[in-house]
Parts: sequence; structure tokens; C-alpha cells
Amino acid sequence: MAVERMTVDVHHLTRVEGHGNIVVDVVNGELKQCELEIVETPRFFEAMLRGRPYEESSHITSRICGICAVGHATASLRATEKALGVNPSPQTVLLRKLNFHGEILDSHILHAYMLVAPDFLGVGSVIPLAKAAPEVVLRALRMKQVAGDLCKIICGRHTHPIAMTVGGFTHFPLTSELEALHKRLVAMRTDVDATVELYSQLPIPAFERDTEYIALHKDDEYCFIDGVIKSTDGGEWPIEDYRKVTNESIVKHSSAKHTHNQRDSYAVGALARFNVNYDQLHARAKTAAAAMKLKPKVIKPFYNTAAQVVEIVHCLEDAISLTEQILKMGVRAEEPVPIARRSGEGVGACDVPRGTLFHNYVIDKGRVVGANCIIPTGQNLANIEADMRALVPTILDKSQADITHMMEMLVRAYDPCISCSTHLLNVKFE
Repeated sequence: MAVERMTVDVHHLTRVEGHGNIVVDVVNGELKQCELEIVETPRFFEAMLRGRPYEESSHITSRICGICAVGHATASLRATEKALGVNPSPQTVLLRKLNFHGEILDSHILHAYMLVAPDFLGVGSVIPLAKAAPEVVLRALRMKQVAGDLCKIICGRHTHPIAMTVGGFTHFPLTSELEALHKRLVAMRTDVDATVELYSQLPIPAFERDTEYIALHKDDEYCFIDGVIKSTDGGEWPIEDYRKVTNESIVKHSSAKHTHNQRDSYAVGALARFNVNYDQLHARAKTAAAAMKLKPKVIKPFYNTAAQVVEIVHCLEDAISLTEQILKMGVRAEEPVPIARRSGEGVGACDVPRGTLFHNYVIDKGRVVGANCIIPTGQNLANIEADMRALVPTILDKSQADITHMMEMLVRAYDPCISCSTHLLNVKFE
């Protein structure tokens, strides 16, 4: 028998960064409305950049997000460097990669343990989880400490890095710091292996919906910085053609724009990177994927967190390798590479924890005169809604509370970063 009326009205979704509402209306078994409302006020960072010296861009835009501050700073620096004809030194490239792994590890561990695990372990948040399963939370905190210290050693601090600059760094890690970090990274394998074991046992919903997955790609490495834009539907584009891929549009129920490429929506993030770049994963990461029964193409959106766990393994192993490489090479203090010109346009792209991030700057006589930033969560919004519309008809036999919980879990699986705040949940049924 069809459900006469079922309404889900979630204000505001918990365990995500920022303000987001879920609105679902089912009448006589027919889905009338299914939307993820983004009710945050636009923050106008692009306008803040106009008229500012190019040296300030990475420091300003790192404030877009406290979780992905390294990612925003790195994308910003690459956009500026391309605009002004700067090619960073090999040492700078290695240090940025190592630093980036620290942020990926920190963010993925936060999401997998603090935001998603409570759903599967039967508690409302990480607070009761700490009481019910203290060893799980302590494991997460140990790993987060290593990741945060990695960023601190390389760029002064994780949140809003201070040592990265156009063409290089203003601070360099000591050999003793890198040696100590290497030992801690190797020791971290025990906790990472336990993380894989945990997620191989959790009852992750098997809901499927095929879609287009997009990520940065390089043939010779699992790509987080630079590369080309690649789609599971076929096609590669240079980073400079990002507008042809993202195709932003305005929707009435969201203050954030939606995007589409070769379908009505596409997904970015860990699962997209896994599907696009599986061949470039570290061998231990592929073993972890097999333990969680992941093999591309995975079209299960709830498994984005499992893909994050695979990336935790990969980033740890690559961080160990990079640290060894940097130690063997020897870190030397070097001046940033000077700019070749004071005017130009450049596009920087990074695959940050939540997906592909684009920064595009126009610089004139050393000052930013135009800027465009396209954030991963914005690119995922249309795809989340498409998943919601496909999921709801399959769970109408459940209680309203269970339906609400499943919808929240679906949105949380994407690890959305709407802004840097979390609010209480109020669910109203009519």
C-alpha cells in the first residue's frame, strides 16, 4: 500500500560542516519533492581577493576552510604561479606533496571516525562513542595527531598554513624533525590497519546509482596536485578548461550553485578518485580496497567513506616514501623561485579531501583583478540530490525516523563542507 503522506524536514543536518537542510515530500507513494537546501550566505572570497597583492591570495583563501586550508592554499599558489610564470623547485614539489598527505590523512580520519562511524556503531555522536568504544576514538586521535604534526613540521601549522609561499617555502623542516616524523608514520601503520579492519566489518548500505565520476589524473602517480581532469564516462581536459567540465548553474533552493558535465550531475571526492585513479594506488591501498570489497567502478555512494579509508592507507605509505626521499636528498634552505612577470592568468587545481578544487586568478601588475573558485561540495550537490531521489523510493517501507537517518547518512557519506560550523537537528513530520 502506498504511503499517503511522508515528509522529511531536517534543519540543520548534523555532523557536516555548515548549514544544510533535507526536504522530502512523498504523496501516495510518489516523490513530489527531494532537495538538499544550502542556506549558508555566500562568503564572497573571490571579491575579497580583488585589488589585493598576489602574495596574499593563498593566505586569504586558506580561510575558506579550516579543514582544507592546505588544499586551498596549494591550489591558490599553483594558480598564482601559473599566472606569473613560476616553476617551483623539485624540493618544493616534494614538500608540498608530503604536506598535502598530512591534510588528506587528518580530514579522512576525522570523517571516518568522528562523523560517520557513530552511525554504524549505534551512537549519536563521537561523544558517546568515546565512552562506549574509547579505543576507537583514541586510535583516531593518535592518527590525527601525527597528521597534524606533519603539516606543522612542513608549513608551520595545519590550519591556515604560514610557510608556503609563491615559488617555495619560508620555513624548512629540520633533519631531526623528519627522522622523528618518519618513525611515527611507520608506527602509524598499526592504527591504519585497524581502521581497514573496522571498515571491512561495518554494515555500509549497498545502495547503488550509476553516475559520472570526475577527478584529477596523472599516469605516473595517484594525483592530488595538478594533472588533468578525467572522467569515468570518458574524456580528459586540461585544468584550464575547468569551466567546460563544471558548467555551474543557479538553483532556487540553494545558495550554492550546481554543476554538471556529461550527465545531469557528477561526483567528486575519494570515491571519484578511486574510480579514476585505481591503477595508481599503492599496493597496500589496493589490498585494503580488496578487504572492503572495493574494485572500480564502484557506484555505491555510501562507500565514499570506505574509499577514504583506502586513501588513508595510500597517503600514509606515500608519506613514508616521500619522507625517505627527502631525507636522502637532504633539505636545504632555498629562496622562492622569482616571478617571471607581474601580469597574467592562471588556473590551479588540487584534489582536496572532498574532491576537485579549482582556483582561477587574473593578475595585473602584481594585484588580483579577477578570481573564481569552484569548491568540491558545490560540484557534489546535484549528485547528492540525484542519489536522494533514487534512494527514497527504495526505503518507503521503513519508519520515518529510519528514512530520516538514511537520508542524513547519505549526505554525510559525501563528507560535505558547507562551511565551518555544525548545528542541532530538528526533524518535523506532518
